[in-house]
Amino acid sequence: MTEELKHQLSRFLRYLAESLDIPEHLYERAEHSYESIGNWLGGDASAVAKYEPSIYTQGSFRIGTVIKPTTDLDEYDIDLVCELNLTKQQVAQKQLKRLVGNEIISYACAHSMKAPVREGRRCWTLDYADSAQFHIDILPAIPDEESFRTLLESLELSSPYQDSTIAITDKKHPNYEHVSDDWLRSNPKGYAAWFKDQMRLRYEARRKFLAESLRASVEDIPEYRVKTPLQQVVQLLKRHRDMLFADDQDDKPISIIITTLAAHSYNNEEDLLEAMISIVNGMPKHIHEIDGRPLIPNPVNPVENFADKWHEHPERERKFRDWLRQVKVDLDSALRSGNIQFAAITLTPRFGHRAVKEAMQRFQKSTPQSEKTIREIFELSNCFNVPWREKPPWRMALSCSVSVSGEYTQNNRSKQFSSDSRPLPKHCGLLFTAGTNVPAPFEVYWQVVNTGEEAQRVNQLRGEMMPAKTAGECGLKHRESTSYSGMHWIECFIVKNGTCEARSGEFVVNIE
Repeated sequence: MTEELKHQLSRFLRYLAESLDIPEHLYERAEHSYESIGNWLGGDASAVAKYEPSIYTQGSFRIGTVIKPTTDLDEYDIDLVCELNLTKQQVAQKQLKRLVGNEIISYACAHSMKAPVREGRRCWTLDYADSAQFHIDILPAIPDEESFRTLLESLELSSPYQDSTIAITDKKHPNYEHVSDDWLRSNPKGYAAWFKDQMRLRYEARRKFLAESLRASVEDIPEYRVKTPLQQVVQLLKRHRDMLFADDQDDKPISIIITTLAAHSYNNEEDLLEAMISIVNGMPKHIHEIDGRPLIPNPVNPVENFADKWHEHPERERKFRDWLRQVKVDLDSALRSGNIQFAAITLTPRFGHRAVKEAMQRFQKSTPQSEKTIREIFELSNCFNVPWREKPPWRMALSCSVSVSGEYTQNNRSKQFSSDSRPLPKHCGLLFTAGTNVPAPFEVYWQVVNTGEEAQRVNQLRGEMMPAKTAGECGLKHRESTSYSGMHWIECFIVKNGTCEARSGEFVVNIE
């Protein structure tokens, strides 16, 4: 571990977080869409205009911690609040939900949206065209400041963010159909203000720096263009979690817990790596216990416990703590990897090949001339270019194609998996099957390349060209096993008369 590697890894993590962030054009498109909804609800023809509707964002979109979906098939989830100036004595939850829903349906019809508006437990959902890459959830709400203040006073509690408290609809609430003072509460504006307070020093410094670099006033810099280490650490932690819990959605740590604990643990570090290490080490210190129950208070509502489900499902707390330990292990492995390329390879199973590749490309472009030798030695733009990987010895004339599919076997059960998918457990059997349109007869060669400290320690980085054990079509199957942690890959080559006529490209296998 060297100071130079720490510096490089911090830069790499910054580019990695940027590769996970919502693109600016999509942010602006989503912003335009919800402003359009707000204009409709406040328009002359709107049945809710007289209730002074206010539309604003909530959740990760509001606090700047949105991350890209893990696949191109998934969409960004944009969460909005539609707050009407009504009281609990004037309207029931069901009435409020219907008031807002009718206008959302009218909006969708007027704008020729093909997908029907969907009603959820709490929200209405607008599905945009596939090219938009997002959908919008709209949560009906009314102000709840006075009721919440009364509750806190009765409990001898207080909150500096209580003025923005809202009451929200929930179809499963026992009083959903009746006029009642008993509603669920939320406070997205208050939470965003608290979160911003936790990073205010860095936020204001970075916004001022950006304004000066653009020769603009601070007020002219949109908030979404400013990213602090806290926001980027939350983005990195959320993607790490998504990869690790891809097949365990029930026990997957929820974003509000990650975000809250991270914000509590942030000490306004300027360096991203230092911030991430400090946050990951500090998060468990903010998990409390009361009467034998885990407690993570909502910082803007001391009555609410974000960890309330952990008592009923203790495995969720255990898995959360295990996940944090894994983040530490992965950071430590990256720091001990020896150079930035191996560090990136170490982190690939946790963040995905596409994000890591994009981050490495940005790293290369930003690398100053004084570091040119690093680029030349390690070819940072492509983490597959490792020195132990043997180059194909044949003349390349790729007139045909070959593709590879993967299957792993654990506990006598087999399951298909795709390239660069979630990390597989160790000690599984692997079967790779190739399909090609090269006319027989032909020769089949396989190349397995391992990376990581474990494989290196036992001299199993491999990388040689291996002729299939049987010739022709029978050689289109190859068996391996999951033995070493890290990112590895296999590639298939179809050779005919001394010429390689097809190569599959890297099929990436991530191993826990």
